[in-house]
Amino acid sequence: MRPHFALARISSWSALSKIFILSPVFIAFFWCGPRTVGADSMPANSLPQVQLDARNAGPRTLENLTQQNIGRHYANAWQNLAAAFEHNAPTSLSDYFVGAAREQLGQAVADQQKAGLHSRYRDQRHKVDVVFYAPEGDIVELHDSVECDFEVFEGEKSIHHEPAVLRYVVLMTPSADRWVIRQLQAVSQF
Repeated sequence: MRPHFALARISSWSALSKIFILSPVFIAFFWCGPRTVGADSMPANSLPQVQLDARNAGPRTLENLTQQNIGRHYANAWQNLAAAFEHNAPTSLSDYFVGAAREQLGQAVADQQKAGLHSRYRDQRHKVDVVFYAPEGDIVELHDSVECDFEVFEGEKSIHHEPAVLRYVVLMTPSADRWVIRQLQAVSQF
């Protein structure tokens, strides 16, 4: 079950009409050997678990150090994304999101804030497959299946909570000192 369907079923939520003013990005966003980065559960200030599988990457083989860096930076990006939505702080996206991804997510955070809401992603577990690594090493495409606990708050009151399975197609590129997310697109399946 995806969070946006569940939100429509909440009968006691006086702010239900607020969901209709939220941007499509916000609504889509809450539809919400391998290497592992992070912890088994995600308290507010710890990294999400990221299991990165690069066995099917191509046409270029993903080097071991690059794979470690992508996994670490991807985990950091999701930690920042969770903080942005929990605290309605789009500036939290600045370090690991660029271009259209930062603009769309920043707008989703702003829309959430205007609606008087904030949301939490807890116990994030990412199963990430690297499906493309450019010959020049300048772009990587990931398919991410995320399991997490998703919760929506109006002020301090929890108005919705459910386990969620989310899927994303992600494009990452190297910047001066890290890999950054250029595109984060919610999909129903790969």
